[in-house]
Amino acid sequence: MKANKNKLDSLYKKYNKKSLVTPDPLQFLYNYPDLKDREIAGLIAACFAYGNVKQIIKTVGFILSKMDGPYSFLMSGGGKEFNKTFKGFKYRFTTEEQLVNFLTAIKNTIKKYGSLQNCFLVCYDERHLNIEEALRGFARELRSYGPVGTLVPDPDKKSALKRLNLFLRWMVRKDEVDPGGWDKINPAKLIVPLDVHMHRLARMLGLTARNQADMKTAVEISASFAVFCKHDPIKYDFCITRFGIRDDMDKAEIEK
Repeated sequence: MKANKNKLDSLYKKYNKKSLVTPDPLQFLYNYPDLKDREIAGLIAACFAYGNVKQIIKTVGFILSKMDGPYSFLMSGGGKEFNKTFKGFKYRFTTEEQLVNFLTAIKNTIKKYGSLQNCFLVCYDERHLNIEEALRGFARELRSYGPVGTLVPDPDKKSALKRLNLFLRWMVRKDEVDPGGWDKINPAKLIVPLDVHMHRLARMLGLTARNQADMKTAVEISASFAVFCKHDPIKYDFCITRFGIRDDMDKAEIEK
């Protein structure tokens, strides 16, 4: 089928439900009502959102379980404490050293700017078409404190920055699924978190004809969504990608 507003809004109404979140690293953010904790937990959960979803949930759960509140854990500790806490850690391409550098980067970024949101706002401009420039600046800051491997993608490549866009969706949007908290950023400027599921479905829905799952395609899909909901185009991301993530979803429904 080709996308139309009635179809997309129907999918959003039916499937944008908190009960359909699991399994998804987003589920961890509901445990943190304090924004200082939520933005840290969200960034950790999003950056580890690669690989098998069961292993993602297990790994993110393990990391957060070691923290007596993400903010207090990071701000009261340092390299030695982080190394001791996560000694022997390994997840796919991510080593113990990279995890420790990543946590140190989050801590130093918060110390420098006051919060992760404040860091993001340094390059954010409401006059810009979207958040791409701010997202790249945010990634550069996080990568400036030591090697973090694939946890934070290189912002100077053509990557769609899927995991960082996912983090932004969680933190900026607010509805039954996305908890929000970053209220200084306009949801209309968000870019869709482009993965293989969204790319395939977006092509099927006529939202893009591009073959490359890169930033240019992510921006194009986001602009296509904006035709149907200008003020909150990325609202459709969760309900559409459920069809590629959950086994209990009837994939024929989105193809009608």
